[in-house]
Amino acid sequence: MIPISPVGLFQEKQSRIKNVFLLWCPGEGIAPSADVAIEYGISPEPVRVGPAVLTVKLRDAAGAPVAGARVSLEADMSHPGMAPVFRNAREIAPGQYQGALEFAMAGDWVVMIHVTLPDGRTQEREVSVPGVTTN
Repeated sequence: MIPISPVGLFQEKQSRIKNVFLLWCPGEGIAPSADVAIEYGISPEPVRVGPAVLTVKLRDAAGAPVAGARVSLEADMSHPGMAPVFRNAREIAPGQYQGALEFAMAGDWVVMIHVTLPDGRTQEREVSVPGVTTN
């Protein structure tokens, strides 16, 4: 048996945790759920200070669009001191929702996507928006 240093054991545990995390996060912009996936996109890319548009797509387990949901957006800087920005998204096509946000400062932001499904169940998705730059 080869002895493992505490640092090596810690790194191995971190690696395992990372792999488990990746199993639960199948891809950029998608949040899994038992029934509904939340996909998102943001423009412009890269994100700059000023207006931005967040597009959210909701799909059921069969991949069909989920229409008739209520979607709201909450944007906040990743550090304290800035008031959050709240906006509602509107359905622009079955299962596709769009909302406008205003990033008031350069830096790292976090956007919470709040979804109320037609049957009343709720879901949230946290989206990291790092490195918002000035124009």
